[in-house]
Amino acid sequence: MVRVSNFVISLVNVLTFMVAIMALGFGLLFKADEAKSLCQKSLYMPLLIFGGSLLVLSLLGLIGSCCRASFFLWVYLFFLFMFIVGMICLSIFTILVTNKSVAKALSGKGGNDAKFGDWGNWLEKHVVNDENWDEIKSCMATFKYCQMMPRGKPADFYKYSLPAAQSSCCKPPTYCGFEFTNATYWTMPKTGPAVPDSDCKTWNNAQNELCFDCHSCKASFLETIQKNWNKMAILNFCVFVFIIIIYSIGCCALRNNRSKGYRPYA
Repeated sequence: MVRVSNFVISLVNVLTFMVAIMALGFGLLFKADEAKSLCQKSLYMPLLIFGGSLLVLSLLGLIGSCCRASFFLWVYLFFLFMFIVGMICLSIFTILVTNKSVAKALSGKGGNDAKFGDWGNWLEKHVVNDENWDEIKSCMATFKYCQMMPRGKPADFYKYSLPAAQSSCCKPPTYCGFEFTNATYWTMPKTGPAVPDSDCKTWNNAQNELCFDCHSCKASFLETIQKNWNKMAILNFCVFVFIIIIYSIGCCALRNNRSKGYRPYA
């Protein structure tokens, strides 16, 4: 039984080692194609960093548990502890930038001084700025986000309930009064748009432009991110509990390694 904790740590790190190899593989694949779009450029570096870090962490855990090397297990547990702290900080950060009521309360809005800054507008400032938005548009064009829209005649098209981001980024706003040709190609009336709105003038039938620069597209994209981050909070909690369990088992494995009565495998 004293070797169960070492076995569990070894098994978990074999799995994470495989995930690390996959992440590195996808990262190298995106790097090879980085000239095609900004999307690949923005994806390959995080994948390589994530894959490399997970690879090193997995090797530390495997060496520490399989070879019963206490030093490597110490280092493994240290980085695991830092990861737990990072997850706590990420959870707090997510609440601040996605929950406007909490952000407003903590930032002291309504008074003369702000304590922590305007967290409520953090996503708007750091996601839809000129530099980052170009990468987001490139990703939507590269992965043909708008080409996933349902096809058909106008009567059939309007029956579909499109996601907010897809509805706002892949077709002109309904109030512009454009004439339907297909899901991503619309014709402006000879008399011009029904409403003198900037989004109506921004629309372009080019498949890599469409309504990606529309204000409605950016607003819907931010709303989608906020909803997804709120959903991710559940996954984040599950991962947090899992990491805590692995950390506890790792501590048991370290104690087993240092135990005088712990013998090598037969």
